[in-house]
Amino acid sequence: MRTLVFASLLVVACSPNHHQPPGDQPDAMGSCTAGQMHCEGMVLQTCVDGQFKDDQTCAYACVESLGCQVCAPNVGECQGSVAHTCNASGTGYTDTNCDPLLGETCDGGLCTGPCAPQQIGKSYIGCEYYPTITGNEVDDNFAFAVAVSNTSTDPADVTIDGGGIGAPIKFTVQPGDVKAQPLPWNDLKLCHANGSFGGCGGTQNKNDYLAAKGAFHLRSNRPVTVYQFSPLDYGTGGSFSYTNDASLLIPVNAWTGSYVVAAYPAWTFSGGGVYPGLMTITASKDNTHLTIISKTTTPGGPSSPVMMQNIPTDVTLNAGDALELQTYAGDFTGSLVSADQPVQVIGGHDCTFVPPTIGYCDHLEESMFPVETLSTKYVIAAPSVPAAGFENGKVEVVRIVGTAAGTKLTYDPPQVGAPTVVPNGGFVEIKNNKESFFVSANHKVLVSQYMEGQDAGGNTGDPAMAIAVAVDQYRMSYLFHAPTNYEVNYVQITAPVGATVMLDGAAVTDTFTPIGSSGFAVARTKLSNAGTGNHSMTGDMPFGIQVYGYGQYTSYWYPGGLNLVDIPVN
Repeated sequence: MRTLVFASLLVVACSPNHHQPPGDQPDAMGSCTAGQMHCEGMVLQTCVDGQFKDDQTCAYACVESLGCQVCAPNVGECQGSVAHTCNASGTGYTDTNCDPLLGETCDGGLCTGPCAPQQIGKSYIGCEYYPTITGNEVDDNFAFAVAVSNTSTDPADVTIDGGGIGAPIKFTVQPGDVKAQPLPWNDLKLCHANGSFGGCGGTQNKNDYLAAKGAFHLRSNRPVTVYQFSPLDYGTGGSFSYTNDASLLIPVNAWTGSYVVAAYPAWTFSGGGVYPGLMTITASKDNTHLTIISKTTTPGGPSSPVMMQNIPTDVTLNAGDALELQTYAGDFTGSLVSADQPVQVIGGHDCTFVPPTIGYCDHLEESMFPVETLSTKYVIAAPSVPAAGFENGKVEVVRIVGTAAGTKLTYDPPQVGAPTVVPNGGFVEIKNNKESFFVSANHKVLVSQYMEGQDAGGNTGDPAMAIAVAVDQYRMSYLFHAPTNYEVNYVQITAPVGATVMLDGAAVTDTFTPIGSSGFAVARTKLSNAGTGNHSMTGDMPFGIQVYGYGQYTSYWYPGGLNLVDIPVN
């Protein structure tokens, strides 16, 4: 586990490397712009009447453009396996334990190696993840699992602990290969039952649940992609799971402390019972302080407070803790989560009809993308079931969640009856839609998509959930996994018109259908169930993918990958 500790000023004052880092220096005698700063050793100069003049002597460090600071940004030293490094703003030092399970060593005051943040950047590819079980009515005989795909050219050594398991689970994934690793259910499942689907046998937990170390902790010494399946198999031993979904997991280095949530409302079924909507938050550092503004009330629990609608509630989590919130009377969509340290947020549902009048019930879950990574431009396309005559999309439900007041929407091509304004602090919904369209907003939005139930047509599949990827976060290459035990799997591609896209080394030959005048087109390609289920894609322009699969009365759906760079607030 990596720990981050800010050193006191007393310690900083005695620390090494309090000097101006090397680089091009402005000419102190030349012309300058009012307010501009320059360092001459430890002397800070500011621009007055077009000339640099001495302002003050810095006590610790003089930094170009920042002035007198505690230390020089990104300069430090190694103290054993601990990197003692000045932060990017020069305001203090951080101590980071370089984790050998992440392949890290300390060098020059930084944790280095293939998994170091400066090496892997911010995308769906990473080295540290927290797979987290969410509430699901599925029979315990069906296994929760993660699929770990190795994106590097070297073997990846993977270690999983936490989540209630005893000894750590260790395995190696070869380059370009995948390992599907079953993990035991724990109390975050909320429901434990054996036998056929249809209830929890009186063992369902109807309280919110804070599970200490309840999330699994997955670390790899080489960059990998990770998807979690709840459960992995849709059929086993002649019986069907009936309720499952999958989620793309976001690596810890791409987490932030700011999220808006998409989920689905509590569902009352014909027998009179209620299946809850869900929101689960996981921390990677001790003493992570959360403020949650829930859009619905929650029951609370022995270790978690009751959430009141639109009332900020504070919670503290430690590393590996998972807080699962349930609603039996409302909808978490539009809820806000803020934290003083990065966290993971998963939204979804125990088991629900989509829409409420169309059978049948299925589990929903998906990782939320941080607000910093959201955008104003998305391509939306419904999932395909070609064998049943839905080549251009089966009906879906689309939700567009606002992040700012006064959010306005436009559609290309125009969508009859689609809302054009997102209520402050809320969301809009487009129902029974199978058209592809481009949506743009004047403020950042989160877009979630929901498959409709088997009875909506196609005689296969059931509700599943995916978060749409902003066009700003499209990539030119992907490695993704589609489990081969489903009846059929697809990759849905949205790319600029005229782009060339390759799947497993061959050009995609399925027709790309233009979407209005947006400049984007969509193609739906059936995936082979031969081999491991791992697939690679490349393009000559950035493009986006979604992956989904169908079985009898069940399905999964998730974004196949994305970049997770910060997009400036408009």
